[in-house]
Amino acid sequence: MLLCSNPTILKRHDNNTRQANKDQLMSKTDNADKEINDAALLYHEQPKPGKIATEVTKPTKTQHDLSLAYTPGVAEPVRRIADNIEDAYRYTAKGNLVGVITDGTAVLGLGNVGSLAGKPVMEGKGVLFKHFADIDVFDIEVDAPSPQAFIETVKQIAPTFGGINLEDIAAPHCFEIEDALKEALDIPVFHDDQHGTAIIIAAGLLNALQLQEKQLADASIVIIGAGAAGIATIRLLISLGAQPGNIYAIDRKGVIHTGRDDLNIYKQGVAVDTDRRSLADAMNGADIVIGVSGPDLITEEMLASMADKPIVFALSNPVPEIRPEVANKVRNDMIMATGRSDYPNQVNNVLGFPFIFRGALDARATCINSEMQIAAVHALKELTHEAVPQDVLEAYELDSLEFSPGYIIPKPLDSRLRERVSNAVKQAAIDSGVAKTPAA
Repeated sequence: MLLCSNPTILKRHDNNTRQANKDQLMSKTDNADKEINDAALLYHEQPKPGKIATEVTKPTKTQHDLSLAYTPGVAEPVRRIADNIEDAYRYTAKGNLVGVITDGTAVLGLGNVGSLAGKPVMEGKGVLFKHFADIDVFDIEVDAPSPQAFIETVKQIAPTFGGINLEDIAAPHCFEIEDALKEALDIPVFHDDQHGTAIIIAAGLLNALQLQEKQLADASIVIIGAGAAGIATIRLLISLGAQPGNIYAIDRKGVIHTGRDDLNIYKQGVAVDTDRRSLADAMNGADIVIGVSGPDLITEEMLASMADKPIVFALSNPVPEIRPEVANKVRNDMIMATGRSDYPNQVNNVLGFPFIFRGALDARATCINSEMQIAAVHALKELTHEAVPQDVLEAYELDSLEFSPGYIIPKPLDSRLRERVSNAVKQAAIDSGVAKTPAA
């Protein structure tokens, strides 16, 4: 006898199984997190607190050395700079010094923890700048009661630096702050949570589209998260050829559409005229979904409803919008990326910001404009098509690696990044007329 299954019981069983799988995954994550948390605390505390320090770059062995480093010798470069401020690039560290500056309102996935609690992240950013691009960093944590107070603080200290990296500042204030500082200063100002993320996403996405035999101009795109990274990604993709009407941005209330009356000016800029209202509506038939929001927001049903050969960038960290283990059971025709290093195709900002600033500083650029950002996108995209050096394979314990659904963006430890991305950014600065350094 063929027994008909009770759909209610099946659904309950399905939910129970899904919850059990989720609990098992979270248990493994919790154990791994405890191990790395304990190790991280020890790493930050020993042998001395923190991760960065200053170093002396000139001889200080003799009295003569000290007389050049300080009085009386230091007076001469002071006079030169007073006569011509551009000489600061000749006689001080300004030209290779970036300020990594935060107000602590959006630190990692931890939220508004305060400026001082954000300091370990800012120091970490300094480590990455130095290690990957030999750029020096002062990290600055600002207690600012308003965006305007933050803006004024950064404007007052800006002469110290060759560039400003804004970090972990909550939307929508991050847009206002960056716009005001870019307008006021003649050095590069770059909010990495916006543009760095968008650049890496765009590079990987262009490669994924090529593999899936799709065109950006034709693609239906869903962006989950309308904060700094989400809105910057939309803007960059449009500059690369995506059609604004094909992009559905999602916030906590659903699709950002032109009929809503609760949108700030930044969300208004990405609103579309559509009758789609929910994330499920938006993902139905979509070619691309990019998550820069929170864990487990994409269901199996949503993924199943996407177009053939979908592209899924689930970038919430540490728990993606949908876990690869779950996604791979639903679709075998997709290309997927996450923000994690233990899965293929990690979207990692370290692929961008050290080298973007290296190129901008080398050009002595007055800003990091859209031409420079697009140059970085294409440099990253093209590098992925080249043969991977042996040292990169060894660093990741791989026998081989080539352009494929599992390799759509370079690995962070690829030593070619510094030359390729930095040079592309520098040349774009020169070509677009924002460089003070003449073309080589």
